[in-house]
Amino acid sequence: MRPQPVTLRGSGSPLGSAACQLEVLGRTGVEAFDDVLARYGLAPIEAASIEVLQVNVGRLCNQTCVHCHVDAGPDRTEQMTRETADRCLELLARHPIGTLDLTGGAPELNPQFRRLVEGARRLGRRVIDRCNLTVLLLAGQADLADFLARHEVEVVASLPSFRARGTDAQRGERVFEKSIRALRMLCERGYGQGGRLRLVLVHNPVGMFLPGSQASLERDYRRELESRYGIVFDELYTITNMPISRFLDFLERRGQTARYLERLVRAFNPAAAAGVMCRTHLSVGWDGRLYDCDFNQMLELPLTDGAPATIEELLARGVAPRRVAPDRHCFGCTAGAGSSCGGALDCAT
Repeated sequence: MRPQPVTLRGSGSPLGSAACQLEVLGRTGVEAFDDVLARYGLAPIEAASIEVLQVNVGRLCNQTCVHCHVDAGPDRTEQMTRETADRCLELLARHPIGTLDLTGGAPELNPQFRRLVEGARRLGRRVIDRCNLTVLLLAGQADLADFLARHEVEVVASLPSFRARGTDAQRGERVFEKSIRALRMLCERGYGQGGRLRLVLVHNPVGMFLPGSQASLERDYRRELESRYGIVFDELYTITNMPISRFLDFLERRGQTARYLERLVRAFNPAAAAGVMCRTHLSVGWDGRLYDCDFNQMLELPLTDGAPATIEELLARGVAPRRVAPDRHCFGCTAGAGSSCGGALDCAT
């Protein structure tokens, strides 16, 4: 049986369209992101190098989180092919890109996930798995924790709260309980103990708030998770909820989209803007198309300045500096302490 539609795209919501999301953001009346950058002498944002190749292998996921910027779920069918995965490995082989960052959906559900991990590790690259934790408990993934440990894959795992109520409200019923079980599996294999098996937890707020202090939240997570469950980890990242896809739907249903965007604009931080991840990242979609970041990928904002549109074109033409294509959602990365796939950008804030 086909899964019941649970995503915006699957249920036919207008917000399943990237064009509709951009239109909604434009109607909020907040000023253009480039205009704010220019006021601080930060425009345009330029990407001079690629330090991280972030590969989104598809939208399939075993969860349907209310904040998901990918609109991932069990009814999504987009999946990266072996040919596209091989092109990603070819790019890593040709260029000194230090990190392969695998995301989704639940990236582990894609048949190319392990091929990408093994290929990148043979090349000596650092590999990150953006893991929802519950995937480790699926019947078909019984050896996943061992696979990750064997290849020394860094696990970056979402856990919105160290309390069940907060995590379940955002990620689904009993997800906290399952996440704790999965974290224990990782810790039993040596993760989170300051060695080669690095375990990072990710906090994002439950609701339309900016994250609290990353350092303070990390202390709270360490205390609560170790004392209650015996779980240790290496670092905590805080990430702002991006006003796109399912979190945008959450805002629209409450009539709070403009208010949230205005909050992000008021909290604009030039120090965070100077360090946004799109300066050093390149995002590859499941179909091989290229973007400045995973958020731009979901909004279907292609690279600018005549840059290659696909990984095939990039391999043919070579890596070159480019200007980043921003829009109003980018205020999510520059508000407060800032936000990126590596957590807060200005920890002094």
